[in-house]
Amino acid sequence: MKSIYEPLFEPFTLPSGARLKNRVLMAPMTNSSSLGSGEVSEQELLYYRERSGGVGAVITASSHVSPEGKAFVNEIGADRDDFIPSLKKLADTIRAQGSKAILQLFHAGRMTTAELNDGRQPVSASPVAAEREGAAIPRALTEEEILATAEAFGEAARRAVQAGFDGVEIHGANTFLIQQFFSPHSNRRTDRWGGTLDNRMAFPLAVIDRVKQAVAEHAKAPFIIGYRLSPEEKHEPGITMEDTLQLADRLAEQGLDYLHMSVRGFWDGSIRDTADTASRVALVQERVGARLPVIGVGGLSSPDDVRRALDSGVPLLSLGHALIMEPKWVDKVRSGRESDIRTTLPRTAQRELALPDPLWDMLVNTPGWFPVV
Repeated sequence: MKSIYEPLFEPFTLPSGARLKNRVLMAPMTNSSSLGSGEVSEQELLYYRERSGGVGAVITASSHVSPEGKAFVNEIGADRDDFIPSLKKLADTIRAQGSKAILQLFHAGRMTTAELNDGRQPVSASPVAAEREGAAIPRALTEEEILATAEAFGEAARRAVQAGFDGVEIHGANTFLIQQFFSPHSNRRTDRWGGTLDNRMAFPLAVIDRVKQAVAEHAKAPFIIGYRLSPEEKHEPGITMEDTLQLADRLAEQGLDYLHMSVRGFWDGSIRDTADTASRVALVQERVGARLPVIGVGGLSSPDDVRRALDSGVPLLSLGHALIMEPKWVDKVRSGRESDIRTTLPRTAQRELALPDPLWDMLVNTPGWFPVV
């Protein structure tokens, strides 16, 4: 290994006491490769097996915590106890290779369709449609349903513990339900769950509280609880960076293990104001990094990209596209073979890269998404 890359391989102990063997994680990425039942498929297990081992932790694709919370076809189910054996296969597959296994938990809210959810009308904080073509007007959740949904996140966390995962990531990003409660665009409520900034934080904090309770009741060893967020929204009204910094302050008080950013580029500035070029990741690190570990992400492909991002002070980095194209990214850097890291997606390499059929179809048929050759 070249000495300049040694920082990538320094271990890191999270606040819970869980220890990551290095600073590189696999980012959560939708693969739509589970079975229609919600159970993980053999192809999906092979996909994760191939990418586990080198990274310090694997954060899985999102798993729904409620039957009406699906956003994608063939996504992981975590909403019933009969999914525990399936989830155990996934956790065991990742952990057997030497990486921590973290299950991402989410609810789609208004970012779904009736077709995905057995004809049910989508739900959200308020009856405001997403700004996308064909978006349905959702039904506002009742007080009782809000509490039940927070409970559903806690129950899914319990299942993750019982399935042998090392942690869960609460998905508060990418315009899904938790973000919908935080956003002034999707949350127009006037009760205790909306209106003021503090009230818009109430549902995210209720979910965190219930997940923490479940972990405290069921985990026998240090168990990771992370939170993912998107720092801004383009539309008006929408989440601003100041909103997010105040949320980050509150998150830093919750005893979480990490705050995982969700941005297109690690160094990207504001999506609301092109004149504001400060990295959103760096701003959150500056605000709460001394109190809550931050995971940076976005456009990090080469070892030099990752080293430079670590040099900024962000302690952990997650890779997405890079690990799709090169499952052995970490191993090749460690063994001094960084020149062998694949940076394209050959049309002949599906089996070699252990990419499930549904994911492969998305990768090669979405123009401009991956450098397919």
